[in-house]
Amino acid sequence: MSLLEEVVLDLERHWAERGWDAAPCMYALVSSGELRRAEPELADQLGLDPGTETLAALEQPALPEQATVEDALATIAWPEPVEGCALVIERVVLPPEAEDDIPDDEAEAAAYAANHPGREDVRMIVAVLRDGTRHSALRLRRHDADDEVVTGPELVPALADALHATFEPDEPGE
Repeated sequence: MSLLEEVVLDLERHWAERGWDAAPCMYALVSSGELRRAEPELADQLGLDPGTETLAALEQPALPEQATVEDALATIAWPEPVEGCALVIERVVLPPEAEDDIPDDEAEAAAYAANHPGREDVRMIVAVLRDGTRHSALRLRRHDADDEVVTGPELVPALADALHATFEPDEPGE
């Protein structure tokens, strides 16, 4: 299992313990070696073993208030020591046959989704590294059990792409 897969599964277990109905949460992924070098006291507080290389998930402040998560992600840039990032987000998923009936008005669409009998609440943990490597985990509220969690690199490709874009330079040629 890769370090990225391990951190995604650790975050998934952590959020499963916290429960549902949470705001999106962003994490910077930093190598434990880099964290021990730059912030030895924090590495000790996190219990990072000096003999083991891992990715430490450092919770970030709340995402900026934007129209969408994608808009908020567009405002993020990471310093060089950050090797990757992860996002934990909950969404309502509707069956495909419901899509044609979704109102155009944002408030009406939210109410429609919240009250639809076929709605499914899903928690997604999506993580990417600077080199484009990605991994995700999905948990459905209706199947809220550890053995029902689905994992893989391409479960939420658009969100993984948006996360990876946070590592791209803002100016051409940078």
